Amino acid sequence: MNWKAMISGTVEWIDYRLPIFTFMNHELTEYPTPRNLSYWWNFGSLAGIALVIMIATGIMLAMQYTPHVDHAFDSVERIMRDVNSGWLLRYLHSNGGSFFFIVVYIHILRGLYYGSYKKPREILWILGVVILILMMATAFMGYVLPWGQMSFWAATVITNLFSAVPIIGEAIVTWLWGGFSVDNPTLNRFFALHYLLPFVLVGVIFVHLWALHRFGSNNPLGIDAKGPQDKIPFHPYYTIKDSFGLAVFLVVYLGFVFFAPNYMGHPDNYIPANPLSTPPHIVPEWYFLPYYAILRAIDFNFLWIVPAKLGGVILMFGSIMILFLLPWLDRSPVRSARFRPIYKWFFWLFFLDCLILGWIGANSPDGNFHGIPFLLIGQLATLYYFGHFLVVIPAISLLERPKPLPTSISQPVLQGGGATAGAGAKPMEKA
Repeated sequence: MNWKAMISGTVEWIDYRLPIFTFMNHELTEYPTPRNLSYWWNFGSLAGIALVIMIATGIMLAMQYTPHVDHAFDSVERIMRDVNSGWLLRYLHSNGGSFFFIVVYIHILRGLYYGSYKKPREILWILGVVILILMMATAFMGYVLPWGQMSFWAATVITNLFSAVPIIGEAIVTWLWGGFSVDNPTLNRFFALHYLLPFVLVGVIFVHLWALHRFGSNNPLGIDAKGPQDKIPFHPYYTIKDSFGLAVFLVVYLGFVFFAPNYMGHPDNYIPANPLSTPPHIVPEWYFLPYYAILRAIDFNFLWIVPAKLGGVILMFGSIMILFLLPWLDRSPVRSARFRPIYKWFFWLFFLDCLILGWIGANSPDGNFHGIPFLLIGQLATLYYFGHFLVVIPAISLLERPKPLPTSISQPVLQGGGATAGAGAKPMEKA
């Protein structure tokens, strides 16, 4: 029997009635891609693979987990001790969440550096921010499920933030809790939403990829492809490149899973939740620390009208929402920071600012660094965070004089990859 001919015939029969193989070949194999994409473009596909790992391990864990306050902690311990390979599933899932955020944060920073949010990719960027928000909601609800000390008190602190909303705040908190305190209805709500939201995330990612394929990927030069000489098929060139990136990612990821599985967690979460015992220093997971620092930065009433708690909540959510406005805050016609010398320096200053906010979020606001209060450092870092988007970027886009752009993607590539402008490159006028 000719198995090759049989398989080929089956594929043709299906494809004639449902052209899924033609669609996949066009979008994943023949899809024309800029020829100069670097390894920074690996992180989009790595984020997709991380999501698949999270969904697969999450489904397996859900089969063994008991969403009840009297049994949740014990069910997690049972998974670790009694379920075949349960410890591996849990460590893959818990560390997978951290690595999912790592690759997504790098993916976002790459977009900021190379101007991937600029025209005509505004919708692509907005969908990316929606994905980030869904990730955060999913991760927070998942962090509550082990029902350890940090799980319980993180749920209590974060849900209580909504009480700062005028008029309807208390009603929102009661609805989130399903009662008048964090209890069994809260755990059931969070478990249901934690299971559901990843599938919503898949739907938004599909639309995100749809928007990506509308105009194609941005590239390190930040200029549009001028013709066939600027593009190559996605397969085999970038499938091989992505495969190498995946191998490196798995080495680091599995290194943590097998040798440091609790490094990015908190030891207090191995203590069962106790509503009568508050941990001395409540901190969220590391990927929420910058936002936590922004939340705590406001310790004063603003203009005697906005209470400190409400001000912190507004700034914390505003630090994410401001990303929606970025395509319209940056008016420079040049995308890539390679050709924007001033923007490049401020980008790295912004990156440093985010690291400082994460560091401050991990420390008690009552502490200090060589005599400088952590609270003051957090306030200055928060001020620069918003100033970067609302003042620095608009000012740079008006005052900066970018370097000359190459005439096409192929020009610097074919000249050895080091050139950014050559014969025929026209200098940009002052933006």
